[in-house]
Amino acid sequence: MAKQRQSIDPSDSRESPPNFSPARGKVFLVGAGPGDAGLITWRGVECLRRADVVLYDYLVNPAILRHASSNAELICLGRHRATPEKTSGDRIWGQSEINEQLVKRARQGRRVVRLKGGDPIVFGRLAEEAAALDAAGVDYEIVPGITAALAAGSYAGIWITQRDNASAVAFITGHEGDSDNAPPLDYAAIAAFPGTLVFYMGVTTAREWTAALIAAGKSADTPAAIVRRCSWPDQSMVRCTLGTVVQQIATARLRPPVIVIVGDWIDSAAAESWFTRRPLFGKRILLTRPIDRTDALWQPLTELGAECLVQPAIEISPTDDWRPVDAALARLAEFDWLVFSSVNGVQFLLDRLFATGGDVRKLAGIKLAAIGPGTSEELAKYHLRVDGQPPEVYRAEALAELLAEDARGKKFLLARASRGREVVAETLRAAGAAVEQIVVYRSTDVAQPDPEIAAALKAGRIDWTTVTSSAIAHSLAKLFGEDLRKTKIVSISPVTSATLRELGFEPAAEATQYTMEGVVATILTATSTE
Repeated sequence: MAKQRQSIDPSDSRESPPNFSPARGKVFLVGAGPGDAGLITWRGVECLRRADVVLYDYLVNPAILRHASSNAELICLGRHRATPEKTSGDRIWGQSEINEQLVKRARQGRRVVRLKGGDPIVFGRLAEEAAALDAAGVDYEIVPGITAALAAGSYAGIWITQRDNASAVAFITGHEGDSDNAPPLDYAAIAAFPGTLVFYMGVTTAREWTAALIAAGKSADTPAAIVRRCSWPDQSMVRCTLGTVVQQIATARLRPPVIVIVGDWIDSAAAESWFTRRPLFGKRILLTRPIDRTDALWQPLTELGAECLVQPAIEISPTDDWRPVDAALARLAEFDWLVFSSVNGVQFLLDRLFATGGDVRKLAGIKLAAIGPGTSEELAKYHLRVDGQPPEVYRAEALAELLAEDARGKKFLLARASRGREVVAETLRAAGAAVEQIVVYRSTDVAQPDPEIAAALKAGRIDWTTVTSSAIAHSLAKLFGEDLRKTKIVSISPVTSATLRELGFEPAAEATQYTMEGVVATILTATSTE
């Protein structure tokens, strides 16, 4: 859901675009956490926001990349597996190639973030990268992350330590060093370890390390848990024993990222964690609003357990011609009402007012109207209070009806998009008002869908698709065509539902409150009755 990703050939010797920082370059080795985008540290977010280049592992949640600047160069170090549908053949970069790129880009004076899954110092080959940077004389900083073993305690409900049963924990790699000189694991010591054992990267070598552990004296009946994609929306866990780990991996066809936790007390853990009990856990929902307008749906839906994918259907940008807007702003005193039908209208108009030297005093004496609570809340951010808002139904007809009650002889200024319905303007004119409209932002259709999103939709692997305007409905129909029938559509209002039906798509659900909160509540209700 993040910015455009790049796949580049690490052997390419061409120089990168001249987006250089005047300061000396520096590398930030940042842990992204095990999966949940909210588990990255605040320091990690700060580094991403200031980065010129981000080199990230394919197992990093792409939602984390939203924190990067829109100007940052984003480079995936191999095939990207944000969704199961990805079938790209891009190879995973070798460690020497990664080291070379870190040094090269830092020497260009750029701030480079090396974004690694989990914690970079826990089986993340950080020592090799740090050694390469030291040898090249490149400054760097290490930003810790949450490693999968610790996340499993919270997200899978398996206590890695427990006062009465496990007062120690050991992290063990399922892949020993590549070098012939690497010391072998002491399985006798591991088998006698008085606490929890957590094996990383042990799927392909499970037969070897489980056999070695049992041969060293660890009981084959020792309880174990296999946790896959810990803290991701599709997290899964298989309970078994040390002796049946290999069989369970094969039966469930488990693939990385996986950790295996071994400990005598694991069976006492709850059968289901808070994470998987959430009402929308396992549901995949497609958000189709503009990329910078997704949070109103993203935040509540992910907290309820859903996996949210983002495919903007429309893009919002400033108007091509500010002259009519500037002329209207110079005559604000002439108007009785200033009417906003969207959050975008508030932002673009008021930001333009401030950019041209004005401030809120220019609005003295003019009444403000908003189509709904979201728009009213946006005005409140500018310390402005609305004088008119429909009390229950947040749509153009309700706003027009409210304002038409006392419209005769009044003058209205409507801040609007480049396209949209004329309901408010037509109703007010019919009521005897003088109406002037100004386009303060452009709404355009997205031309091409993300291939991963298109593949997921085509395969029927998206449970719900949100449609929050008629413009979005039209664009989605063009983007996906008949594949849109392979998902359940939730519509924000009767108007949007009517548009969908005109296009040949029947909504599976329609919000009763025409807001983002209403859309979330509708999905939740519909899912609970499935």
